[in-house]
Order: sequence, then structure tokens, then C-alpha cells
Amino acid sequence: MTVERQNISSGTPWEKTVGYSRAVRIGGLIFVSGTVASDESGRIHAPGNAGEQTRYVLAKIGRALQQAGASLHDVVRVRVFLVDMDDLEAVGRAHHEVFADIRPANTTVAVSALASPECRIEIEVDAVLRSSTT
Repeated sequence: MTVERQNISSGTPWEKTVGYSRAVRIGGLIFVSGTVASDESGRIHAPGNAGEQTRYVLAKIGRALQQAGASLHDVVRVRVFLVDMDDLEAVGRAHHEVFADIRPANTTVAVSALASPECRIEIEVDAVLRSSTT
């Protein structure tokens, strides 16, 4: 049995330059790439504000999931990368706004840098469509 692969793009310049997709769906599994708070032109949203960047990133991830036929309610794993653990409280509040009732598995780690010095956070998620056959 062959399972169809769907590559999803958000239109950022790095996807073609680097060679990756914003998200990939294979059957009922969806994997969303590490996502920073950049718009399609590469401009960073809310430079230096980890809480606002988290909200922006989760909305961006939500749009990618929607293109894959899913939603944030289908997320089973979240990975959060912070450049400063002092941002954990603000990030946690924004994460809670989206995931309080969903409660996916979560990992948060500190990293030395992200794609741009204005980025405070990067998030990647995995989602599973429960009604899909894989």
C-alpha cells in the first residue's frame, strides 16, 4: 500500500533555498517544521518579545495544519526552542492559551541561537489525525 505524501509551503523564501517544507503530511501524520515568527517576506514579528512571537508562531503553525486537513486540536507533540530561559513564563502563558485543554506532550530546551537574532523562540509540532487511515 502506498501512502500519499503532501508537502505544505507557507511561502517563506527559505523553504526553496534550504529545501524543506513548512509541514509534511503522510497519511494521518503531520510534521510541522521548526517555525519562527517571520512573515512571508522574512520580516520578524515582535522582535525580542517571546510571548507575542509564540502567539504568532502558533497561529502560523495552525494555518499549516489547516492546509494539511488538521488543526491545533490534533497536535500530540510540541518542541519549543528558546534562546533565553527567562522567556519561559511568557512563552508558557501563550502556549497555555492554545493548548490548555489539548495538552500535547511538550519539550522545551534552551539553544544558543536561532535563524535571526530577533527571534526569541522556535516551535515545531507533530499532529495525528485520529479519523484518518495511515
